[in-house]
Amino acid sequence: MRIFLTLLIIVMHPVAYADSYDGTLDVFESAPELKPYFENAHGYAVFPTAGKGGFVVGGAYGKGRVYEHDRVVGDVTMAKLSIGFQLGGQTFSEVIFLQDKRAFDEFTSGRFEFDATASAIVITVGAQAQAGTAGTSVSAGLGPMSTNQVEYGYNKGMAVFIHPLGGLMFEASIGGQKFQFTSTKAKRPDDSK
Repeated sequence: MRIFLTLLIIVMHPVAYADSYDGTLDVFESAPELKPYFENAHGYAVFPTAGKGGFVVGGAYGKGRVYEHDRVVGDVTMAKLSIGFQLGGQTFSEVIFLQDKRAFDEFTSGRFEFDATASAIVITVGAQAQAGTAGTSVSAGLGPMSTNQVEYGYNKGMAVFIHPLGGLMFEASIGGQKFQFTSTKAKRPDDSK
C-alpha cells in the first residue's frame, strides 16, 4: 500500500496545481466532439487533475466542481480502489456530462458510484482520433472534413470523457469510481440561521 501511495503522489505532484477549472473547461470545450454535450447537458462535473496508480492494488483520486447550466452548484470528490492486474500511474482531467435533471439529481444525491461496466472516451485535444468503449462510437481521420461524425450517446444519462495529462497505466475503466457531492449552499454560514 505504501508503494501505491508514493506512486500516486509522484504521478500527481507535477501537475496537481497547474490546471484550473477554467483552463480545464477550455481544453474540453476546444474539442469539437464535445460541443453538443456542453450545449445540451443539464449539468456536468469537471476534475482538472485526477490521478490513478497501482501495482496490483491501485486507486484513483480527484477533486472537482459540479455545474448546473454553467453555474457552479457544488464540489465533488472522486475515489476508486481496485485490486487486480495494474501497473503504473497516470494523471488526467475528466468531465462527466449529466444529460437531464434525473441524471443530475442522481449524481448530486450525496454519494454516487459508477458500476463495473462504466467506461470513458479518451479525448486527445487537437486530434480527431479517440479510443472509446461501452455504447459509443468514435471517429478517426486527418481532419474535420475527412472524419466521420461521432455518434453522441449517454449511458444511463451520463457521458464521461478523459484527457490524459501524463504517465502511463495499463487500465482504462472508470467502473468503481465513487463520488461524494457537497453543495455550495451547504457551505454558507448564513444558511444555518
